[in-house]
Amino acid sequence: MIKKTRILFISTHNAIRSQIAEGYLRFRYGDRFESYSAGTQPLPIHPMTIEVMNELGIDISGQQSKEIFIFLDKNIDIAVLLSDKASYACPTFPGATNTIHQEFFNISYHEERKSSFKKEILLLRGEIITWIDENITAGGLFYYI
Repeated sequence: MIKKTRILFISTHNAIRSQIAEGYLRFRYGDRFESYSAGTQPLPIHPMTIEVMNELGIDISGQQSKEIFIFLDKNIDIAVLLSDKASYACPTFPGATNTIHQEFFNISYHEERKSSFKKEILLLRGEIITWIDENITAGGLFYYI
């Protein structure tokens, strides 16, 4: 049996960006990668995150927000830091073979912006998926590890 590469996506709150990345990588490339996510200051997963992933047929309702420290002994191959705040709080992940800094824009929910929030999260989802797909292929960041 071939060992799967373990990837940990780290964001500040582990509520949107890292949850999208974890769910998509597991769904699309789970035969080659083990996918995890965590936050430096975790909050509950935003319900809209679950909704926009369900629209792609990806059920992340069983995922939970987690703190990064629970992965310290998990032999992570690649830690991907998805925000400047996460990169500042954790510039390298202890024990990870490689650390990648790939910032995606931050969105946060405010009641007065409710109508534009879904559009923003859909855009973010698209950017994360495109980045993952591009880095799985030959020559990408995940390919040779």
